[in-house]
Amino acid sequence: MKKLFVQTYGCQMNLADSEEMAAHLFARGYTLTDNLDQADLALINTCTVRDHAEHRALSFLGRLRQWKRENPQRKIIFAGCAAQRLGEKLKKTFPFLDLVSGARDIDHFAQLLDDSGLFTAQPGAPVTAQTITGYVTIMRGCDFKCTYCIVPSVRGPIHCLPSADIVQRAAQKAAKGCPEIMLLGQTVNAWHEKGKTFADLLNEVSAQPGVQRVRFVSPHPAFITPAFLAAVENNPKIARHIHLPAQSGSTKVLQEMKRGYTREILLEKIAALKARGFAISTDLIVGFPTETENDFQQTLSLVEEAGFSAAYCFKYSPRQGTPAAQMTLLPEKTLEQRLDVLLNKVKGLAEAAYTQQIGSPVEVLMESANKGRTSDNFWVQTTRSYPVGTRVVSEVTAAEGTLLFTRD
Repeated sequence: MKKLFVQTYGCQMNLADSEEMAAHLFARGYTLTDNLDQADLALINTCTVRDHAEHRALSFLGRLRQWKRENPQRKIIFAGCAAQRLGEKLKKTFPFLDLVSGARDIDHFAQLLDDSGLFTAQPGAPVTAQTITGYVTIMRGCDFKCTYCIVPSVRGPIHCLPSADIVQRAAQKAAKGCPEIMLLGQTVNAWHEKGKTFADLLNEVSAQPGVQRVRFVSPHPAFITPAFLAAVENNPKIARHIHLPAQSGSTKVLQEMKRGYTREILLEKIAALKARGFAISTDLIVGFPTETENDFQQTLSLVEEAGFSAAYCFKYSPRQGTPAAQMTLLPEKTLEQRLDVLLNKVKGLAEAAYTQQIGSPVEVLMESANKGRTSDNFWVQTTRSYPVGTRVVSEVTAAEGTLLFTRD
């Protein structure tokens, strides 16, 4: 059989999209390989949220020129958000590229393959790699118009997938040995269906046989509602961790970003989640064009006040076509300095969050023989070995950096 190599850039949604595209290619006679030199087809699934991510994907594509020159029968598919933004002009720059598939084409990927004339469907069930987490996309696109973000223009407006399809896919993943289900969407908790909310969907998915834990990413603070809080409070299968992108601690900057909430509202949401036992991680942007030193200090104080267990910190990256890209950029030196200060602050708080777990009993869902995660997303290493997918309850005896150790 022919072999497929997949290179994915970006978020968990992109991982899920890669898995979905790969399944269609499996049905057309391909099997997966992690060795590019052995592959007959390279699928590159891209991200364009930050300029760096897009450049990495384009650089990898450029390096495939020689790979294809060595065997002209090899094929290359460039997919995802960068493909959506750059479109067919990619083929002018990279004439050896066979197929471009934008992020909005994901639901029609099979038809795109057939229409290309490069692939032929073959009988046989798709083969997928076994992990404990089953990714299930529940919605695509975003209706927010954050001034720095390119996602709405490349992925389009919100399109919620039917709950029946979502629940069925989650059940199938669990039946194939995925005890943890990860629900995915750009603003995942904005999902809705006539008569149903995201809270209802969480309860339906967690009720499926074999599902031990349900996670979701990435939620928006605007949809942390009383109904959602009630659902997570009363359902122990919903993981006690939420990745809640804050982006800034300054109300002024949040308004200029058009995030739809203030610092005070954000802290109220965080307090409500913490009261229900949630660990909270976040995304933070430094150097938005209007950010003053006072604004930055407010971000630092937000990190302290919120007590995030982890934070992903980025320098502002202008994206062509977004309103913020028209603004005057701050000096690169200022961005570097602020990022360094923020990273040091976050590192200290993350280590403190792990240290605070010492002496506490934890339930670990094993992801390898000696390592797994707790419901609130702390990594744990055990002394004994366990089968993948086993739930282990033990007491935390030590913490080293961002890793916990238990008695077992």
